[in-house]
Amino acid sequence: MQTDHCNLDLYQYQLDVIHNQTNGRILWQPRIGCWYDDKNFAKEELPGRFKGAKLPDIYRELGCSNRIYEYNDCFKIKEDSSIKRSENKISEMETEQIIETPLGILNCIMVSNSSNSGSFPKKWWAETEEDLDVMCYVVNHQEWEWDQETFDKIYGKWNRIGAPAIFMPRVNIQYLYIDLMGVENAIYALADFPEAVERFFLALEQNQERMIAVINQSPIEMINFGDNLHCKTLPPYYFEKYVLPAYQKRCKLLHKAGKFVYSHWDGDTKDILRYAKMTGLDGIEAITPKPQGDVTLQEVKEALGDDLWLIDGIAAILFDKEFTEEELTDQVQECIRLFAPKLILGISDELSSTGDIERIRLVGRIVDEYNQKISLSKA
Repeated sequence: MQTDHCNLDLYQYQLDVIHNQTNGRILWQPRIGCWYDDKNFAKEELPGRFKGAKLPDIYRELGCSNRIYEYNDCFKIKEDSSIKRSENKISEMETEQIIETPLGILNCIMVSNSSNSGSFPKKWWAETEEDLDVMCYVVNHQEWEWDQETFDKIYGKWNRIGAPAIFMPRVNIQYLYIDLMGVENAIYALADFPEAVERFFLALEQNQERMIAVINQSPIEMINFGDNLHCKTLPPYYFEKYVLPAYQKRCKLLHKAGKFVYSHWDGDTKDILRYAKMTGLDGIEAITPKPQGDVTLQEVKEALGDDLWLIDGIAAILFDKEFTEEELTDQVQECIRLFAPKLILGISDELSSTGDIERIRLVGRIVDEYNQKISLSKA
């Protein structure tokens, strides 16, 4: 039985892993897109054999799989003609985005930076009760469509390096925090005009259920809730009130179509890990262990038990040279010991721009050796 990632059909192998059809073998699936994008943005030459290489070629050279979230682009929003969007370039670094609706006009101001391609809101979309009502109108007048042409294009780029995956828009309070208002404004909104917030949450939930109906008719099996949970902004009270029931409902709908459902918890998680088994999720992605996060792998295992999958599990900073290869290897071995076979091993969250790309290959050797040992023991 083939155990070397370099010689596997990693598309099919990923599906076999989540369907428990690999006889205990696991998948090595690090995300290195941040490292790659930051190097290119800074116009830094990629090291050694990777000079001039495209990202899929780097994955092939490293002999590992990618979690291909580019498939998100297969789901298109179609807005009612009453909604008009436009942009206004304020300065070299600032762009105003505008949404015009029959109920009113919203705008946000995004600020780019000189270190990477990301941007951050200088002014959020919503600040008042009236703004939330306008955003309700927007999400109530959106439909979701599947784009097969985009699917085929992405498959042509990545081929069999990994199975298609998507992450859904953030759930209720996380959407309020990260996409719409910012944490401080959102906390005040929950206290000052809770009825408007609840109206928006209901509209958003219905919008996302329309998306789920399209997802369930699609060939994509791995469905992530891209929520970026962090217990310092999401205390247990808010998790129980908002996130938990939304997760349970979403999971029920997606499981009817046989989807593998997991969520992205890449912040501090100690105070919310105890809810993991209640969510209906099949697994959790990007839980970050010490020395980077606030939990040990043993604490994560106690929370997930033997039923839930861990996706990722290696602290990203261990790929930096300020930590020894032995420290990285120790955490990799512990992760495999605690979570295999319900493990898609990866980096919590991604390889940083300062990470050592050759350590990806080091972990790959450990995984291939483990898989070979498992195969021989079951031969």
